[in-house]
Amino acid sequence: MANNKLETISNLFEGKEIRSIWDAEKEEYYFSVVDVISALTDSKIPKRYWTDLKRKLLQEGSQLYENIVQLKLKSKDGKFYSTDTLNTKGILRLIESVPSPKAEPFKLWLAQMGKERIDEVFDPEIAIKRAIDYYRNRGYSNKWIEARLKGILDRNKLTDIWQENGIKENYEFAVLTNEIYKTWSGMKASEYKEYKGIRKESLRDNMSDVEVALTDLGEIATRELAKKHKPYGLKENKKVAKAGGEVAKTARDDLEKKLGETVISKENSLNYKYIEQKVLDRTKNENEDNNKQA
Repeated sequence: MANNKLETISNLFEGKEIRSIWDAEKEEYYFSVVDVISALTDSKIPKRYWTDLKRKLLQEGSQLYENIVQLKLKSKDGKFYSTDTLNTKGILRLIESVPSPKAEPFKLWLAQMGKERIDEVFDPEIAIKRAIDYYRNRGYSNKWIEARLKGILDRNKLTDIWQENGIKENYEFAVLTNEIYKTWSGMKASEYKEYKGIRKESLRDNMSDVEVALTDLGEIATRELAKKHKPYGLKENKKVAKAGGEVAKTARDDLEKKLGETVISKENSLNYKYIEQKVLDRTKNENEDNNKQA
């Protein structure tokens, strides 16, 4: 959990305690369903309310039921019990399934969010303006925002080349990206995020100018090498990604030698700090401890 007003499910409930846990591997938050039910309804026994609703979802063949994950969360007695949880997408779908007046403001909010996304489909400039406003509200300069948007375009040029070279699956793009990062920085993207103390936030948004420049150099070098040598498939593209990362690594080594210090920084742009980093053991659809669910 974080000690700030994060834009997560927990903030929607205005002070209601919604226990959550962070899965660093999947980069997902998981939220206690019973806590959300308690916040959304007037039920004196939210656990029973959820049991009835869960049975209904099962009978209806709802995919939401299949997405339930049991995690051990801390209860009021200080002990950890297996608890039904859902990720952010699952919780939003749950809100839509709860027939309670308290859920109506959330449903209206979801409808507004959906409308905004549809509007952006017809006019993509709205999405771009929203991104610019987002960065401005967080204190980024116009020069930084311009460079950030250009970086996104450059990244898309690289992924386009990868697609032409036979890369189709999301995990393949992640593997190649990690190869570049690990080669020049010594860390995969997820490890780099953990080093900086961030989670779902953009890694580039929390980098120094030097770190961004080295990241861009590694990706641009990879793109140009891929255009030149036309590798095909994951194995061959991985070699080229490593070569691109080595270009950035050489630049990093040269700069650090002259500076006499590392350019890899733990600093981030967050105005808050995460308290818990460890993810508890996750078990899905287990019967263990069902009688002890919090």
